[in-house]
Amino acid sequence: MDSGEQEREGVAERWTRATVYPDMWVDPDDDPRESGEQPVDERGILLDYLRGYRLTLEMKCAGLGAEQMARRSAPPSTMSLLGLVRHLTDGERHFRRVLGGEDAPPLYRTDQDRDADFDGATPDQEAVDAAWEQWRTEVARTDRCLAGVTDLSACNAGHSDLGPEPGGRHQLRDLLVAQIAEYARHCGHADLLRERIDGRVGQ
Repeated sequence: MDSGEQEREGVAERWTRATVYPDMWVDPDDDPRESGEQPVDERGILLDYLRGYRLTLEMKCAGLGAEQMARRSAPPSTMSLLGLVRHLTDGERHFRRVLGGEDAPPLYRTDQDRDADFDGATPDQEAVDAAWEQWRTEVARTDRCLAGVTDLSACNAGHSDLGPEPGGRHQLRDLLVAQIAEYARHCGHADLLRERIDGRVGQ
């Protein structure tokens, strides 16, 4: 499809802000994921990956308005960038619920609507602002929880629905890998959602 056909079809042209590597989101000097010393121990590496994917989520949503944040991918999916923020907010709470046994039930998902984090994502700026504020609150709470558990072999204190044994025991390293995988999966979704919204590309 050429640019004329794209315009007629309402498809955004692909573009990037990067100038050094055209397949990247931003130039290396402007990428917050590249800041700081590279960790060399297992715990530091896992936490750095988690940090990087959290930053990626924020970067993929930067500069968008409420309608763009809430724009659905393609029928019948109800996935949107705003829905991903809400979904990963509940993911942060799930992590603490399993790791620390905290009383942190989902904020969006319910037994009646397991996709409420996506279904309830509305194109309203107050809803977008509230979702980001809640996500940052939950991220900070997770980080405080992690700061209190330094041993990667420490097992979960709460009920786990991960793995083959419901309620089973999992080491912190397992839970961190699962959390990283969850962010990585949804950052891949965010890549496609953002490109569809305004054509911006980059890893």
